[in-house]
Amino acid sequence: MEQNNIAVGLDIGTTKIVAMIGRKNDYDKIEILGIGKAKSLGVHRGVVNNITQTIQSIQQAVEEAEEVSGIKIEDVVVGIAGQHIRSLQHSDYITRPNAEEVIDEADIEKLINQVYKLVMLPGEEIIHVLPQDFKVDGQAEVKEPIGMYGGRVEANFHVVVGQVSSIRNIGRCITSAGLKLANITLEPLASASAVLNNEEKEAGVALIDIGGGTTDLAIFKDGIIRHTSVIPFGGNVITEDIKEGCSIIEKQAELLKTKFGSAWPGENKDNEIVSIPGLRGRDPKEITLKNLSKIIHARVVEIIEQVYQEIKNYGHEDAKKKLIAGIVITGGGAQLKHIKQLVEFITGMDTRIGFPNENLASDSKEELSSPAFATAVGLLMNGLKQHSKKVVVEEETKAEDVVEAPVEKKSIFDKWADKFRDFLDNAE
Repeated sequence: MEQNNIAVGLDIGTTKIVAMIGRKNDYDKIEILGIGKAKSLGVHRGVVNNITQTIQSIQQAVEEAEEVSGIKIEDVVVGIAGQHIRSLQHSDYITRPNAEEVIDEADIEKLINQVYKLVMLPGEEIIHVLPQDFKVDGQAEVKEPIGMYGGRVEANFHVVVGQVSSIRNIGRCITSAGLKLANITLEPLASASAVLNNEEKEAGVALIDIGGGTTDLAIFKDGIIRHTSVIPFGGNVITEDIKEGCSIIEKQAELLKTKFGSAWPGENKDNEIVSIPGLRGRDPKEITLKNLSKIIHARVVEIIEQVYQEIKNYGHEDAKKKLIAGIVITGGGAQLKHIKQLVEFITGMDTRIGFPNENLASDSKEELSSPAFATAVGLLMNGLKQHSKKVVVEEETKAEDVVEAPVEKKSIFDKWADKFRDFLDNAE
């Protein structure tokens, strides 16, 4: 990349592919230099099912972003989602040979790497291993074991698993589009960093990202991610239902949903009608808005109930696990009228719509602060974070002027990204 402080987020969604170029300004906010959008043709429910079409869509989005910003894109941070993602809870422990020494990073690393060796179903691979809480010599609820004495260190982990082939296909699309993979992030985590603040994560919050093909859920409590889930429905099934129910083409159904659609049928009067032009000289169709919102309502209720079931599975009703900050809805589906009220009604939890604008510079275009771009902004933030880490390490090296290069502290995520890159290289 030409400038060191620039990063690119690439959101490969079911409805659209977004490439976003940005950098940090003097006030630590993100200044978006260019954005490119393309219709996503080869992705279904978050999974690539047509490599050639996906490559073309990626190239189109990247070229558009390059044109706007005048910057050549080389490496990108990509989001991964899709119906193949599942999560599980696992506990593991290590016994330290020398309990007289304090627990250091290497011990925690050893424990995490041990979890990575778990035997998965054929064709699955562990994407993330996220430590929840630790126990040292039977002492429970240890948040940070580093620096403590102890012989036995155990921990509960949240393990995110995905299909190898789906992950490999995304990697292939990126390399074939002439780009390098800088990092890969779970999409609900990216959206979370764009729309949630630390207080919410501390208090307990459920983030619902309603995309075109999937609805992603991420639950945070005490500042740690506790639960992730991908539900294989999104805004597209609503469009599909409108198309079937009103006997119209997809393009019209999508327009109806975004322009006149509401998730709350009681809002529309019986006499509110929309006329849709007929195909090739046929008579126009008249659709009452009440009927339209009934169709939307039925499907949205179904999606929200599934999400709420996942929140219950996490244990929201348990006093210790209660989500005080309630629910934050983001993604393109959050733009549906009255969806906030419907979610509040079904779950009985406080709800707000998550906009990524609090991380953006004040002169950003209004369109960019839409919930639909939350994932892209989150991926861009992830990329900029990586850059700032690199810069710090380089500066340290220069300052010390030592022969030995300093050992860069890598997060679990970075290690996984490195592992994944090796995996792709071997697969080619």
